[in-house]
Amino acid sequence: MGYPGFWEVWVGQTNVVVTGSLAFDHIMNLPGNFGDYILPDKIHTLNVSFLVDTLRKEFGGTGGNIAYNLVLLGIEVELVAAIGSDGDEYISWLAKNKVAIDKVKKFGDVLTAAGFVITDRQDNQIWNFYGGAMREAHKLQITNSKFQKKPKLVIIAPNDPEAMIAYAKECQKNHWDYLFDPAFYIPTLGKKDLAMAVNRARIIIGNDYEMTLLARKISDFRSQMAGNQIQITTLGERGSVIRQGDEEWRIPAAKARKVVDPTGAGDAYRAGFVAGYLQGLALKVCGRMGAVCAIYTVERYGTQTHKFSQKEFKQRYAANFR
Repeated sequence: MGYPGFWEVWVGQTNVVVTGSLAFDHIMNLPGNFGDYILPDKIHTLNVSFLVDTLRKEFGGTGGNIAYNLVLLGIEVELVAAIGSDGDEYISWLAKNKVAIDKVKKFGDVLTAAGFVITDRQDNQIWNFYGGAMREAHKLQITNSKFQKKPKLVIIAPNDPEAMIAYAKECQKNHWDYLFDPAFYIPTLGKKDLAMAVNRARIIIGNDYEMTLLARKISDFRSQMAGNQIQITTLGERGSVIRQGDEEWRIPAAKARKVVDPTGAGDAYRAGFVAGYLQGLALKVCGRMGAVCAIYTVERYGTQTHKFSQKEFKQRYAANFR
C-alpha cells in the first residue's frame, strides 16, 4: 500500500524536540475580495478598513502546530518555547494533548505572541504578527531535555530570529541532527549566521520563494545537495519537491474533502514528513505523509482543531497514494 513500517514501536527513539513560536491566531473572513477595497493607483495613500463576518481565536504558532500534529502521528514530543502571561489555557491544551511542556517557559510581563489574519473569498491573506513572549525565546536552551539520550531530531521552526541561530549553534555543539526552517526571516538574518545554520542542517525546508531566496543569499547553498542534506521545497496545491544528492522526488498534494482554511498546512506538512523520517521511511513516503497531514488542517478553521487516528491517517494515505 505504500506505507510499510508506519508507526513501528521505536521505544526511546521516536523523540523529537520542537522549537518554535506559540501564538494565539485571530482568524477573520472577509465576505468579499481585497481588490474591492484597494485601488492600485492609490496604494501610496492606503487607508482601508475591512468589515469581516467571522472571528475565531485559536491556538497557533509554528512550535505549537508542529508539536500537536506530531503527537497525533504517535511521536513523543518535547516543546521548547516561550509563552506570555495570558498563556495558561494554551499550556493546559498542550499538556492535555500529550505534548511535553517542561521547557515551555512563561514570561509574566508580556503577552503571548499573536497573529491576526484576514482571508478573502479568493483565499488571499493579509497577516499581522505581534511577537510578544516569542521575543524572549533566545533565553531558553534545548540542553537538559527530559529525554535521557540525545533527541533523534531537533526542529528549528520560525521563532525569534536570535533564538533560531542560538538553537542551531546548540545543535551543532552537541552533534544533534536538526531541521531548519528560516521562512520569512531569510532577508533579516545575517548572511554569516544564516549560512552557518543552513549549511549544517540535516533537513532544510521552505516554499519555492524562500528556497530561491536562500540560493541567492548563500552562494554554496545548492552544493549542499551533493552531500547528505535533505532539501524540501513546498509548492502549496502543487505539492512538494524533495531533493537529496542527485535524487529528486516530486510529491503531489493530497486531496482535501473541502478547503476551508489553508492556515497551518505548512506546519502540518512538516510534522507528517518528520514522523516518517524518524521511523526511517523512504523520503518519498515521508513527503506523502506530509501531504496527507496537511489536508487535515486545511479542512477546518484553525491549526489545532483537527483530529485523526493512526488508522484514519493510513486510510487517507492509501486513498491518495495507492
